[in-house]
Amino acid sequence: MGDESSLDADVLARLSTLDDPVRQRLYAYVRDCDQPPGRDQAAEAAGISRSLAAYHLDKLVDAGLLTVGYARPPGRTGPGAGRPAKIYFRADRDLALTVPPRDYELLARLLVSSVGRDATGAVRDAVNRAAYDAGHDAGAGSQGDLLAVLSRCGYQPRTAADDSIELCNCPFHALSEEHRDVVCGLNLHLIQGVLDGGAQQRAHAEPSFRPNRCCVVIHNAHPDM
Repeated sequence: MGDESSLDADVLARLSTLDDPVRQRLYAYVRDCDQPPGRDQAAEAAGISRSLAAYHLDKLVDAGLLTVGYARPPGRTGPGAGRPAKIYFRADRDLALTVPPRDYELLARLLVSSVGRDATGAVRDAVNRAAYDAGHDAGAGSQGDLLAVLSRCGYQPRTAADDSIELCNCPFHALSEEHRDVVCGLNLHLIQGVLDGGAQQRAHAEPSFRPNRCCVVIHNAHPDM
């Protein structure tokens, strides 16, 4: 294992990059985009010049918060299409800082691993019931604002064109990489609990497996009721 103080300093340096409000806007825009944006799109979204957007985007890349790819603009292929433009992705990493250091992720991994090893399914059922109850309590205290309570739970909800609600972030992403069936089941029960607790009688959560998203999508919900 590496030196904990140096690891904390590294995380602190990365997080301090977001202290700048312009970088916060740019990071949030890239994070929430369906398709990786280029500099022009990011600049327009943040209301700044292209050169300033490029400067701050590259600072976010240097900090490890974004990553870079290259692609030609849509519809332009073959000779004469020009050089591929730089596009930006949210980095697939979690950053957290605790003082003094705590390893809650290790505890979570041990608990989730225990669920997977229980051949009877009783532990998994208990976890799913607990997740549903936690979601129900959160939904009951939402005062009808479904998107707000989902945001507080870390899901980054967004209303899609078909009026479903997509969840752009999985709060348990690091665990789901190794224990997808357990974590996705927990997500499904927690979110259904939020819906039921918020009196969303017609709404239902169902699995929807897509990369870089939560494994659940919500149908027939009324976000502001």
